[in-house]
Amino acid sequence: MKASDLFVKCLENEGVEYIFGIPGEENADFMMSLSESKIKFILTRHEQGAAFMADVYGRLTGKVGVCLATLGPGATNLVTGVANANMDRSRLLAITGQTDSHLLHKESHQNMDAITMFKPITKWNWSIRNPQNIPEIVRRAFKISLEEKPGAVHIELPQDIAKREADIPPIEPQHIFRSEPNEELIKQATQLILHAKNPIIFLGNGCVRENASKNLRKFVEKTGIIAMNTFMGKGIISDDSPLHLHTIGIKDADHALLAMKSADVVIAVGVDLVEYSPKNWNLELNKKIIHIDFTPSEVYTYYRPVVEIVSDIGDAVDAILAELESQKKSHPELDVFPRKEIPEIFKQILQEVDERRDSFNDDTAFPIKPEKLVIDVRNALGEYDIVLSDVGAHKLWISKIYKTYQPNTCIIPNGFCSMGFAFPGAIAAKMVYPDRNVVAMCGDAGFLMNIQELETAVRLKIPIITVVWCDRDLGMISMKQKNEFGKSVFTKFTNPNFITLAESFGAVGYVVKSTEEFPMILEEAKKIIDKPVIIAIDVDYSRNNVLLNDSHYQNVKAKV
Repeated sequence: MKASDLFVKCLENEGVEYIFGIPGEENADFMMSLSESKIKFILTRHEQGAAFMADVYGRLTGKVGVCLATLGPGATNLVTGVANANMDRSRLLAITGQTDSHLLHKESHQNMDAITMFKPITKWNWSIRNPQNIPEIVRRAFKISLEEKPGAVHIELPQDIAKREADIPPIEPQHIFRSEPNEELIKQATQLILHAKNPIIFLGNGCVRENASKNLRKFVEKTGIIAMNTFMGKGIISDDSPLHLHTIGIKDADHALLAMKSADVVIAVGVDLVEYSPKNWNLELNKKIIHIDFTPSEVYTYYRPVVEIVSDIGDAVDAILAELESQKKSHPELDVFPRKEIPEIFKQILQEVDERRDSFNDDTAFPIKPEKLVIDVRNALGEYDIVLSDVGAHKLWISKIYKTYQPNTCIIPNGFCSMGFAFPGAIAAKMVYPDRNVVAMCGDAGFLMNIQELETAVRLKIPIITVVWCDRDLGMISMKQKNEFGKSVFTKFTNPNFITLAESFGAVGYVVKSTEEFPMILEEAKKIIDKPVIIAIDVDYSRNNVLLNDSHYQNVKAKV
């Protein structure tokens, strides 16, 4: 069997549905083999867009998303998307071509050391030198990408190796069962919870990755303990729950941060420290932390678990709940399980968060307020529809205002934080869930970073909706410059006519002229089923100062 055929068969064996990317000369054999496969190749217009699509595919399916590029500039173009997936713990395989292996020791056309380049942004990578090793290398790549904590891997296939013969069959994937939580540690965690005055449950990305939402919802309801989530943990607990304080992640003027600082025991479940630094909430090193995750905690000054439970998250949460119920049965007089009263500080915070959001329900000022924009998008979508946020000031508004009811329905990159993520990511999300509405929320800077993928969406007839928040400024950078230096510099730009731009690609474009018409345009956009829609709207970003100096936050602080 030809080596490139074997490579493709190994990918089929791993259940690969799509490969996103751009072919080149040095991966021509692989592409010919792929043309005979049931795997669908999605031609993108830039390798970065391909990597973002593979990233989102991995987040939504729990499988490994695959992207492909040729050598040299093709490989370098993948880098940002691969790094984003790796730091956000998304399952991704990057495949790159390479010149003939006998030329790699010297200067040759487009030759560069891609293995070294990808090493710091992947969990593992390898260059194939013997076609007989392909089944082992592919199986190992998928196994490493999937295991906790998941991330990106990379395989390089030189063109001369792709042409050789191999007779080793693919290696079958094996399901791996995780160990059960340690019984003694479960008892220790239970005692900490029972003796806590203001415990709080802190939920992160790991709970979404491993589908622990059902277990955690039951735990919150049965215990009565207040929960909150990181940006990447939105939807683990429904934002409609009276026991949920929504999202933490803004260092200043953050209601959830105030709640965290008031807690004495923090039950941190599936939280990657890259999501939100513990230094923000444990500066005094006075929190008793229960760490629950698939892997041991990072060594970090401000994150020192008293109890560290390393096992399947759902199993650990269920085991603690069972032990709490056992303790209650043995000691009926226990009045801390379940907790019948929400601490006053948590009541005040939840009230202020809801009032702040709801006060903009009927706001008609234009340019539209960020709060009103997010509310209108939320009202237009169902419980399981998907919103993807790009990176910028709008990400903070979406994280705090957008009510999320199910995990993986509000996707916010918050590890590597790459601008340009949301639009190509939305294409992949719609491919995974064609029956759901999918909305990309982008700043006008981030949207144009991968505008070329509009052709991809039009060609594939993918009806995603993109809302472009327009202020003609790098708003987050501008805001931080003003706060530190009293002025902003080098952040202003101009925008195209978004209607003309969309139509030139074969898409549909709108420019919103008033706040009142925005919901109507959203409804029109939802009716379009065979092409993407771009909706540009001017946003009043003077509201960004609220993110750094919130009078509501100060009011709560004063009350408690």
